[in-house]
Amino acid sequence: MTPAKFHAALASRLLLAAAIACVPLAAAAGDGVAQLRRFVDTARSAQGEFEQTVTSASGRKPQQASGSFMFSRPGKFRWTYDKPYAQVLVSDGDRLWSWDRDLNQVTVKRLGDALGSTPAAILAGSGTLDRDFDLADAGSADGLDWVTAKPKRADGSFSSIRMGLADGLLKRMELQDNFGQTTMIVFTALVANGRPDPAQFRFVPPAGADVIGE
Repeated sequence: MTPAKFHAALASRLLLAAAIACVPLAAAAGDGVAQLRRFVDTARSAQGEFEQTVTSASGRKPQQASGSFMFSRPGKFRWTYDKPYAQVLVSDGDRLWSWDRDLNQVTVKRLGDALGSTPAAILAGSGTLDRDFDLADAGSADGLDWVTAKPKRADGSFSSIRMGLADGLLKRMELQDNFGQTTMIVFTALVANGRPDPAQFRFVPPAGADVIGE
């Protein structure tokens, strides 16, 4: 998956991002919305690992990727693909850099209001869930309590986002886009509210890189 595809998929197909935490929550089991709100309120930073699978409506072979992430609210995140090939997305809260190592190409743009109604807003946004999403409990399945989040803005590329929580921890995120694709992200090895190195949210293009954008 190219940086452009990830940007479309994880924060207006991303931006991103980016990232999740393992914070024990006091909400009752089965109340996914309350757990999600508690998570967003308490997890100011987090880091961990992820596995991502993108499935198309056409039935072609799913695309799989894995790597690591970290975020610090509001708006700072680092999303790193290790497999199948190396890519990095970094936001300092003001700008977003996408680096394709094989091409040695960097794309940079202003973050602006792009987090808005995107998955990255849940992970690394300012915590204004109810402003940007309509939230609803979606029952229990696979040992998880599920929440459906539908963006209030109609100009995004996602039609809905489902999040699975267990014991107050965000375990999965399923993203349905407007092109029939489903992106499943499974989060593991989560550590919340540490002190991430601020340098991880800055990006300096490598020597000789082709830089596109601002």
